[in-house]
Amino acid sequence: MSSVVRIGSVEVGSGRPKVCVPLTGATLDELRAEAASIRPAAADLVELRIDRFAAVADIRAVRDAVDLVRVVLDPVLPVLLTLRTAAEGGGASIEPGAFRDLLLDAVAAEGVAAVDVEMALPREVVDVVVEAAHAAGKPVVLSFHDLRGTPSRDEIVDRLLRQESLGADVVKLAITPATPEDVLTLLAATAEYAARADARPAITMAMGPLGVVSRIAGETFGSAVTFGTVGAASAPGQVDAVALRAALDLIHDAQTC
Repeated sequence: MSSVVRIGSVEVGSGRPKVCVPLTGATLDELRAEAASIRPAAADLVELRIDRFAAVADIRAVRDAVDLVRVVLDPVLPVLLTLRTAAEGGGASIEPGAFRDLLLDAVAAEGVAAVDVEMALPREVVDVVVEAAHAAGKPVVLSFHDLRGTPSRDEIVDRLLRQESLGADVVKLAITPATPEDVLTLLAATAEYAARADARPAITMAMGPLGVVSRIAGETFGSAVTFGTVGAASAPGQVDAVALRAALDLIHDAQTC
């Protein structure tokens, strides 16, 4: 059974899966409008997708974006900062040193409650960002996004375990299914990982329309967070956050009655 990790005031790994809503604005004005539209009724967490921010290469501008979002958001909504690379479906095409420096500055910001770090980044980048985040008392989500297909069940579990070994507080993996069987592979691997006595809270999903079920059924199989939209989606297959939360509540109530 997975442990529980606190991201701000939110316990990840207990109760129903938490709903995380992405902010994808390219400008401060767009981010302000997006943040103002999110309420706790729709979200438990907010993901600031800073890779979609036009001035992502400017550390000062990124800090301004973080500060703005924190001021506009409801104070109970913690912010997960994500700098997703183009290789894993994001908008950031910057060299590893700049990536490292941006994340190191971000983890020091009061408005950031946790940080997402891709496990495929150079080891020296992963290590220094994980160490800095932990020194600041902030949890790390280590992530991997397979945009080409679905690894085997054993490979999925191995990657989640590898994320643990790199210092993840929360492990995350997304696949791109071609068949319903691929979705079942992801769900089975998630359940296998989550059943481990030393498992960390896991976030797993199958992307695209075929994988929508994986975003709803996480509690059954051991995924602790799912992503929903209030406005623009940040990945294929995301659904409306309010409807998603209602579905999660329905499943949770049925499984705990």
